[in-house]
Amino acid sequence: MPKNPNIKKVLVFGSGPIEIGQAAEFDYAGTQACKALREEGVTQVLLNSNPATIMTDPQMADCVYIEPMTVDVVEKIIRREKPDGILATMGGQTALNLAVQLEQQGVLRKYKLSLLGTNTDTISCAEDRSGFRELMFQLQQPVPSSCIVEDLEQAYAFVDKVGLPVVVRPAYTLGGSGSGLAATMEELQKYVRSGLRQSPIGQVLLEQSIAGLTEIEFEVIRDSQGTAIIVCDMENIDPVGIHTGDSMVVAPCQTLNLEQKQRLEQAALKIVDALGVVGSCNVQFAFNHRTNEYYVIEVNPRVSRSSALASKATGYPIARIAAKIALGFTLQELHADQRPMLDYVVIKIPRWPFDKFPHANRQLGTQMKATGEVMAIGKTLAEAWQKAVRSLELETDSMFRAGDRTIAEPTLRERLQHPDDERLFLLIEALQRGYTVESLSQLTKIHPYYLSTLEQLVVFRTHMQQQAALDAATLKKAKQLGFSDADIARCYNTDWQVVANLRRDWQIRPVYAQIEWGSDPYYYSTYHEVSDPSFSVSTDNAIKHNASVEQKQGVVVLGSGPIRIGQGIEFDYATVHAAWALQQRGYQAIIINNNPETVSTDSTTSDRLYFEPLTPEDVIEVIAHEHPCGVMVQFGGQTAINLTAYLAQQQIPILGTSALSIAQMEDRRQFDNMLAELNILRPQGITAANREEALSFADNLTYPVVVRPSYVLGGRGMEVIHNRAELEIYLQTFSSTHGYPLLIDRYVSGIELEVDAVSDGEDIFFPGVMEHLERAGVHSGDSIAVFPAQSVDEAMIQQIYACTKLLARCFQVKGLLNIQFVLADQQLYVLEVNPRSSRTVPFLSKATGIPIAQLATRAALGESLARQGYTGIYTARHSLISVKVPVFSFKKLQGVEIALGPEMKSTGEAMGRDRHLAKALYKGFIASSIQFPQSGKALLTVADKDKPEIIPIARKMRELGMELYATAGTAQALLENDIQCQVVTKLHQSREILYLIESQQLDLVVNTYTIGKQPQRDGFRIRMAANENGVLCFTALDTVRAYLNVMEDQLLWLSPLAAKEVE
Repeated sequence: MPKNPNIKKVLVFGSGPIEIGQAAEFDYAGTQACKALREEGVTQVLLNSNPATIMTDPQMADCVYIEPMTVDVVEKIIRREKPDGILATMGGQTALNLAVQLEQQGVLRKYKLSLLGTNTDTISCAEDRSGFRELMFQLQQPVPSSCIVEDLEQAYAFVDKVGLPVVVRPAYTLGGSGSGLAATMEELQKYVRSGLRQSPIGQVLLEQSIAGLTEIEFEVIRDSQGTAIIVCDMENIDPVGIHTGDSMVVAPCQTLNLEQKQRLEQAALKIVDALGVVGSCNVQFAFNHRTNEYYVIEVNPRVSRSSALASKATGYPIARIAAKIALGFTLQELHADQRPMLDYVVIKIPRWPFDKFPHANRQLGTQMKATGEVMAIGKTLAEAWQKAVRSLELETDSMFRAGDRTIAEPTLRERLQHPDDERLFLLIEALQRGYTVESLSQLTKIHPYYLSTLEQLVVFRTHMQQQAALDAATLKKAKQLGFSDADIARCYNTDWQVVANLRRDWQIRPVYAQIEWGSDPYYYSTYHEVSDPSFSVSTDNAIKHNASVEQKQGVVVLGSGPIRIGQGIEFDYATVHAAWALQQRGYQAIIINNNPETVSTDSTTSDRLYFEPLTPEDVIEVIAHEHPCGVMVQFGGQTAINLTAYLAQQQIPILGTSALSIAQMEDRRQFDNMLAELNILRPQGITAANREEALSFADNLTYPVVVRPSYVLGGRGMEVIHNRAELEIYLQTFSSTHGYPLLIDRYVSGIELEVDAVSDGEDIFFPGVMEHLERAGVHSGDSIAVFPAQSVDEAMIQQIYACTKLLARCFQVKGLLNIQFVLADQQLYVLEVNPRSSRTVPFLSKATGIPIAQLATRAALGESLARQGYTGIYTARHSLISVKVPVFSFKKLQGVEIALGPEMKSTGEAMGRDRHLAKALYKGFIASSIQFPQSGKALLTVADKDKPEIIPIARKMRELGMELYATAGTAQALLENDIQCQVVTKLHQSREILYLIESQQLDLVVNTYTIGKQPQRDGFRIRMAANENGVLCFTALDTVRAYLNVMEDQLLWLSPLAAKEVE
């Protein structure tokens, strides 16, 4: 049937901030949906609180609201915009939960609105564990024995009946939040309490464990007429019991025979049809290869993480088709009723944040812990698998790690049986030690097929190590198995470029095969024979893209790889804008990236897309294939910047800031010398080559000091050190984790300010100054940023502008420049200069309405800022105050240190906008899921250095009606200042504090830390308990002040009249 003519305006829900379990895949989905609606002449109104997304760009929707995703906000938008329907299936669990709340609170009925596509009845049936189980019984689909519980007593009763272990699954949560495999009564109590707290409806499913079976997924799309197709079948390499977001996933399925696959496909289609899904749906099964039986695990009636993977694996634009189905179109009318066929293998490997959280529980289970993922494509599983490993950007580019040889045998066996994020490398190590495929399969529950593939790699690599010299046949076979030049070189004790030169001499080069479902193909490299490779750009590609290569030169834009803490979706935003700007200026945009979640890997974003690792070998091969006029490195974060020196050595033109200038800004000594020549202040600092130098230099600088390793991402390993004893503790772990040199700077306490500017080498465009509410010492990515700066006068802004312009000219910056300053005692110091896009570029672009990354792209191409119409200080009056509030995923990780410091820990951000700072902050906090109690109880326990500062904070808490608890030292400081509080004993004396936290008697914990942050310390245990029990915990006093100011602004102020007697 054709489009519903009554649908002229649609309200689209985004997914809010990036967090573990809900990442960039929904920016991709929402962007596709908005494009699809526009193609059909439908007005789009978009709601999302995440400024780092492409979908919140003004050009993506007719009307964009960057506001908290709450029922109150939605109702106001409905009254103002009067949409004809709501599309809630593109924004993940956040959007679905919001849709259900709108239904339950009568908002949809009040405004005579309905959800487009999948309706609330279907959503409720799929999400409500009890309703879903009942439907499966009706369809005669097997499900594990289960029970819905709403308290611990019901949980105990179920376990008495079926025994342990059981899986605990909260209803209406994302990324398996609050779930776990309970093997003991203590774990059962822990997971049920956590699940009931995190479930919006206070409901938890207890399910008999089927851990160890093979997990199979089907991505299904269905229209309103009942036509449905399987878009993609996928198989988890890791067994049931590990969240699919933490599992390695392969498409198509590798271990099912035709009859088994067809049986599961028919079950998936039957379930989707019974639910009445209109749009996209993901169905998950557990398959028992031994008995040939299966169980239905769960169904997600929306675009999901797996939808993005399936789209990129097949070329089928699931979100785009689902959006048009929601308007009334059928699959046949959209020419989208044919299942994609794969003659290649796709693999996804997750990327975890444990480099940031060394004390976290790394063991994988039913609750997702990965922050991102990579995807690789090859003709065989082995080829794709090895490409994926080197796409992860870990400290190794290979499955084979020398350090694993030292792992004790009992430890290795234990970690194989209870897998963590390093299990792939441990499987390789076990095979090298002589484990058989059969014994490993019994130990890990991984199907022998996958282990046999790894065994093949082990055997061949051993052959290379034993070979006297590399020959052409061996090299060709190694490349077909996916080995990198660097890994091959290690086998022959030579340099990787020697191997690369041999490849070229022997004509062993990759060919580029294409994935093409519609009219926008994209490419992957393979060393196998392909039937239709992408030959030279001057022939096939020019025809396929309706573009003359002579008329349009190509420019390669390097992406940023997997999302991880320190390098998130903000860099994909910049990459996409660079591609758009190139196309607008008449160039062909060629993107290289490997992240299936993102808009940059939507093949419609660029002229050509290559799904490849971002390594020197893989990038240079694409460049050799494409012959571009240049490469842009400034938009892909540190990933792309790190490739600059190699590309320059190969005489590849770097468009924008030169490789030499980038090296000068990245090199500590050269940069310091240049600042000294320019008479620009920076905190005094030195570089220590060993422990003795570090201790001596720090003593000479005087404490406190900031210490950090060289060349790290997101402030990894950075600390503020207050005395020599703290430095000695830090150095104990530093040398084994990072290795020298160590950078040591004098710590300057003051207001941290940040600038993102665009330079053309002469002029700069200066949008303004952002101010961080937390003082210097908290990583800029974890700070609340305010734009425009509220406590900086015009004279200081002029000084910051002059300094920025001087640095841009000195380093001949052409494109983006990010500078972080600290203002202390009216002295301006430069902390850091980054010759690239930054995390704040999307936020600043949304705050000003200026596409900053596009200006930078044009500047990098040589177009002056004057010609673009943007020079000097942006003088437009800022009528709104914008704030960026960081979002943390601490609750998804157990045993983590949540205290803020120089090392970044946030996974995403939300934006608040208002005419008043307090209201903008309130919106930002609410959008970040930080609530404001009308009253409550707070625990204060702060370090000695913070006791003077806690006094006015505690006094304001009392004025706001909060009841205070404090540990002895903090309580003494409060009582001496006439602030009433209740003294609680420290942890080494009793469990009183933990009891208050675990029993939900506290609404807020304020705890600042001393160095060490070891799990056995009181402060660490308090912070960890607060995190795991859902109690709001602040570790930076500046944040507490901002929170209380907002709380004060929101509360009604009450005071009795003062009665005076009249004489």
